[in-house]
Amino acid sequence: MKKRIVVTGIGIISPIGIGSDNYVRSLKNGVSGANRITVFDVSNFTSQIAGTVKDFKPEDFLDRKKARRMARFTQFGVSAAKMAIKDSGLDVSKEDLTRIGVITGTGIGGLDVIEEEEQVLLSKGPKRVSPFLIPMIITNILPGEIAIEYGFTGPNYAVTSACASANHAMGDALRLLRSGDADIMITGGSEAAITPLGLAGFCSIKALTTRNDDPQKASRPFDKTRDGFLMAEGAGILVFETLEHAVARGAKIYAEVAGYGASDDAYHITAPHPEAETAVQAIRAAIKDAGISPDEIDYINAHGTSTEYNDKTETLAIKKVFGERAKRIPVSSTKSMTGHLLGAAGACELIAMVLCMKEGFVHPTINYETPDPECDLDYVPNKPRDIKFNCGLSNSLGFGGHNAVIIAKRYDK
Repeated sequence: MKKRIVVTGIGIISPIGIGSDNYVRSLKNGVSGANRITVFDVSNFTSQIAGTVKDFKPEDFLDRKKARRMARFTQFGVSAAKMAIKDSGLDVSKEDLTRIGVITGTGIGGLDVIEEEEQVLLSKGPKRVSPFLIPMIITNILPGEIAIEYGFTGPNYAVTSACASANHAMGDALRLLRSGDADIMITGGSEAAITPLGLAGFCSIKALTTRNDDPQKASRPFDKTRDGFLMAEGAGILVFETLEHAVARGAKIYAEVAGYGASDDAYHITAPHPEAETAVQAIRAAIKDAGISPDEIDYINAHGTSTEYNDKTETLAIKKVFGERAKRIPVSSTKSMTGHLLGAAGACELIAMVLCMKEGFVHPTINYETPDPECDLDYVPNKPRDIKFNCGLSNSLGFGGHNAVIIAKRYDK
C-alpha cells in the first residue's frame, strides 16, 4: 500500500488574486487578470498585454533588505510559501526539521535581474555588477531561501522543465513523501518572466496573443479564434504531507494527492506531438499511479494555453484516454483567467482544482465564444458549474516535449 499524501496548506499569488479566498472568488466569477503591460515600454512589441500580479508588496511578507536581494520570482515564491505554511497550521518549533523538504518548479528564473545587471555591466563595467547576481538568478535559490527562512533541512532542489516545472516538482514531492524520505514537502512553482527580453523572446516565436486592444478577451483556450497564450506571473505553493503526519497533528486537509505521471514527446523543441501519444502516456501513468480507473476521473483541469496546436492536441489526448466518455467530462482552463504562468502554471492550476473541489464547483473557461471542430469537448464555457466532483486530473505540457500530470481526490477518511 502506498502512503497517502494530502494537501494541508495553500499559498497563491496570481494575476486574479493574492490569497486563496481572493483566488477562488475570481475563479468562480470568471475574472480575467489580463491588462496592458505598464512596467516597461511595449509599443514596439507585437504582444503588449500580460497577466501581471497587482497589489503585491514584498514587504508584506519579507524583510525589506532581504527582499531587495531576491529576484521577483523568488519574492513571489517565498511569500507564497509563508502563506501556505501559515495556512497549514504547522508549528515549526514542534517539528523534526530534517523531515521537511522543499521542491519548487521555475521555468526561467531571475530574468529581471539578468537584464538589469547586464545593463550595469555594459555601462559601468564588471566591477559594478552585483555580488548577488548569481544567487539571485538561479532557479534553485527559491527552495534554498524557503529552507533558510524556516530551517528545513530535508530534500531540497528546483525543477526546471518549462511549463511542466511545477507539476514535475509536485510529482517529485509526492514520491519523496511516499518513499519515507520526508513527512512534509513544501512544493509548487513560481515565475516572473514578464521583462523586455522575456516578452521579446515569446513574441519572436509567435507564441503570444496579439489581441492588444481587448486584453481581458485575449486568452481564449479551445476557442476557434484563439491566437496565442497570454504571458503571466505569480506563484503557487502547497504543503504536501503524509496523511499519518497530518492526522497526528490535527491538520485540516484540503484534498488527497493521488497520482503522478510524466513523459516526453521526443518530437520538437516547442510543438507538441500531433498524435498526442506521449501526453496520453503521461495521463495513463498518473491514473495507474493513483490506483484508479479512467472512469473515476470526473473533472480535468486542462493545460489549455490558447495556442492553436496545444489545445487541439490536448483535446485529442483526452479523447484517446477517455474514449466516448471524454465528451461528458467537464474540462476547463484556468489560463483563460490567469494567463500562462509558465513554470508556476501547474501549481496554480492544482490549487484551483483543489479549491473548486472543496467549494463544490467547476470554474469556467472564459472567452469561449466560437467552437472549434477540432476542440469538441465540454469546456465549461464562460460560467461556473455547481458540481461536486471527487477526482480531478491536471495537465501540464511544456516546451521540450515535457508532459506532467497530477491527480487529486476528495479526501475520504
